[in-house]
Amino acid sequence: MPNIPVVETILNVNDQLAEKNRAIFDRAGLLALNVMASPGGGKTSVIARIIDTLRDEVRIGVMDGDIVALDLESFAAQGIPVSLINTGGNCHLDANMVHSALPTMDLDALDLLIIENVGNLICPAAFKLGSHLNVVIASVPEGSDKPYKYPAMFRGADVLLLNKMDLAAYMDFDVDYFRHGVEVLNPGVAFFPVSCRTGEGLDAWHAWLRARLAEKIQARA
Repeated sequence: MPNIPVVETILNVNDQLAEKNRAIFDRAGLLALNVMASPGGGKTSVIARIIDTLRDEVRIGVMDGDIVALDLESFAAQGIPVSLINTGGNCHLDANMVHSALPTMDLDALDLLIIENVGNLICPAAFKLGSHLNVVIASVPEGSDKPYKYPAMFRGADVLLLNKMDLAAYMDFDVDYFRHGVEVLNPGVAFFPVSCRTGEGLDAWHAWLRARLAEKIQARA
């Protein structure tokens, strides 16, 4: 007997709880990001750059889906509110995991909540968290075929960062092929080629994020 109805039920329940999470975020008046990438794609580096640039402008909190809090330690040392969502080794976060972690943070004291999902380009695409924006990070060393291999992830992106552009001159990465694959799946998606190591492209990305934060803060006022 096919198990599709069971899978659909699980996803429906998850989506309902994601809507509750979104309502909680909206009541707090914050902007919530779901940051997704392959292992080593640069999630933590992207988050660190956001904190470095925006911490004096907005109040930032970080949740991390992992089994250890290693990535959070440097953020906590800077006075950033952090929370570990222990995944128990699961390949993705879901709405229930995020919902269970919300009481660990003072959401009313935040303008921006960054949720770092598990390093994976398959499972996280299927599970809504209630975030306002899905931030997908690809990286040059992964190759230019990723949109073709993992269409669900790229189709669901609200903003796409192509990280590690400082390596493009040394690797066989076809930017045009990559962009074509993205545009077929997600026409007009906000796209930023960046390098967290050199800072290339980060000004444009952070300006885009500032604009989304300004919209949220204005709506709260």
